[in-house]
Amino acid sequence: MKNKYIDLIDQTFDFPQDEFMVVDGNLMFNDIDLMEIIDKYGTPLKITYLPKISSQIQRAKRLFKVAMAKADYQGEYHYSYCTKSSQFAFVVHEALKNDIHLETSSAYDLDLIEALEKDGSVNKEDLYIICNGFKRPQYIANIAKLRKGGWNNIIPVLDTKNEFEELDDHIE
Repeated sequence: MKNKYIDLIDQTFDFPQDEFMVVDGNLMFNDIDLMEIIDKYGTPLKITYLPKISSQIQRAKRLFKVAMAKADYQGEYHYSYCTKSSQFAFVVHEALKNDIHLETSSAYDLDLIEALEKDGSVNKEDLYIICNGFKRPQYIANIAKLRKGGWNNIIPVLDTKNEFEELDDHIE
């Protein structure tokens, strides 16, 4: 496993990466001609390749499993998808296919969790929600609302003593 800083630089900045190729002068991404898409939709262009999301989640799980075995680590590993990386429903639904949990960073993210529960994509008994990030008043109110609604697997990551006190005021 490559885990030196220079390896990250090589992986991030050297081009092309595995999923990119140049064929007949056209840039291909996972065998998709990007020029065709650019000609049709213009630029700037953002591409979300759903199979890559699942493959990367599974890759992370495998890497942790190997590392934990090597270290004889007896604890558990739970992958948590960070909703701030993409809140699009089709992306979150793809991530959820991989037996994961969710990490949030804003009040809006918790509205997303409620919508996912309403459409049957998640349930409050199985899903862990890690509430990271600075807790503005609405974020704290949404955490408390979920907790009062029966979500017991909420883990607020506290940044300040004030966040603890505010959560304590809102949650019994």
